[in-house]
Amino acid sequence: MKLSVIIPARNEALNLKSTLTELSQKLSSAMIEHEILVIDDYSSDETASVLRGLSLEIPNLRAFQSPFPHGFGLAVRYGFEHLNGDAAAVFMADGSDSPEDLAAFFKAMESLKVDCVFGSRFIDGGKALDYPFLKLILNRFANGFIRILFGIDYNDVTNAFKLYHRRALEGVKPYLSSHFNLTVELPLKAIIRGYTWTVIPNQWRNRKEGFSKLKIKEMGSRYLFIVLYCLIEKWLSRGDYSQGPIQARPKPFQGV
Repeated sequence: MKLSVIIPARNEALNLKSTLTELSQKLSSAMIEHEILVIDDYSSDETASVLRGLSLEIPNLRAFQSPFPHGFGLAVRYGFEHLNGDAAAVFMADGSDSPEDLAAFFKAMESLKVDCVFGSRFIDGGKALDYPFLKLILNRFANGFIRILFGIDYNDVTNAFKLYHRRALEGVKPYLSSHFNLTVELPLKAIIRGYTWTVIPNQWRNRKEGFSKLKIKEMGSRYLFIVLYCLIEKWLSRGDYSQGPIQARPKPFQGV
């Protein structure tokens, strides 16, 4: 099985070299066949130049300029259109996600034969290092709200760091989200439509360089829209999009 890593990048010139080098080295050492797709989301810094240089150093790296309007979700969706792998992970360019965790996600998918592997920073073994306090409060409130609303045993739906088998990515179409709310749309649709999933812990650390692209004031209504959309599908679609009877979540993955 081949892994595609989708990395949207907007003004991440200071982070890309360390992020991509570490990621490529870890996946290679774990003997995971992979490709890395970086989508430049209209950067105004040296991101494009850095990617050109890294493309000569990392043979499995492919860089694209997004043809869509600016938006995290649109950049990720463009990456999905060009993947060659059997499974795809969304990975952050700022180095906040862990390559070791991604390798564990992939091993879990292979071992448990599930369609999706979701990360949680808020279960045993998970960590959120230097998480901004206000964002942490809003994160816990939003995830608690989603968990109760959908009745799911998962407490980190808004976590972008997830792995999807290609069949799940195809099965949750059409995509609606253009921004960070795609990180909520994908897992909720996958769960509602009956794809199998498991949760394992992951570590997150705040970026060292640059600024976060997530704007809380701008995203609130977009997150709410996609949550309500998915809830309407759950309540009213009568299983029209389901893959058959919803399957119970497998037991948590215990390690590589």
